[in-house]
Amino acid sequence: MPFDGGHCKRRYTETKYFYKMKDFIDQAKKNGINLLDKGNCQFCGAQFQKGIFECMENYNKGLEHIDFNHSENHIYRFLSVDAHALQHPEIHGRWSNHFHLTRLNLILEKNINWDYKTSPLLSNYLNVYKEGRPNEFLNLPKALIRGTITTKEFIEVRTTEECVKLIKKWAEEVYIAWKENHSIVSQIADGFLNKKDNQHLIHRKTTTR
Repeated sequence: MPFDGGHCKRRYTETKYFYKMKDFIDQAKKNGINLLDKGNCQFCGAQFQKGIFECMENYNKGLEHIDFNHSENHIYRFLSVDAHALQHPEIHGRWSNHFHLTRLNLILEKNINWDYKTSPLLSNYLNVYKEGRPNEFLNLPKALIRGTITTKEFIEVRTTEECVKLIKKWAEEVYIAWKENHSIVSQIADGFLNKKDNQHLIHRKTTTR
């Protein structure tokens, strides 16, 4: 069964991070969540007028200042995708939480130089991992306390430098908000790095963050 209910390809290519509107509405229903279309985002607290819908629409604001044609900038796409996904876990499948939090652990804690080829490797590893742990859940931080930075702040970004700095801080804040689960994802990350088939494809940065 493909990782994250069949959305694996869209997930790890990053180019189509967000579900179509119907998809994330349906996923929220499966999770027993009633999506609000008025006021602030009910999950991250972003100060919008149309709730989660406007929050989703504004995800790319600010990112337009980053030239993703350059491979060295791809990391900011990964970090921003993970940060937003983990601020809004109610609209994704539960194994998405494992994927995004493990990837943040690998990037922020284990200093892995992530690229587009590495995401499907992690997805494949989690496919096998979850078979033996069908009842494993990560504990979701309470809504509205998953980091103070939201998509709202990116609307005011005007330069590449501002956007990069904000993305880094965003990802770090969200990662810290999920600290109760760090031991689990750290073990997953270690298993992923120690898998023989992955070792020659995964590279650590030469400098720390």
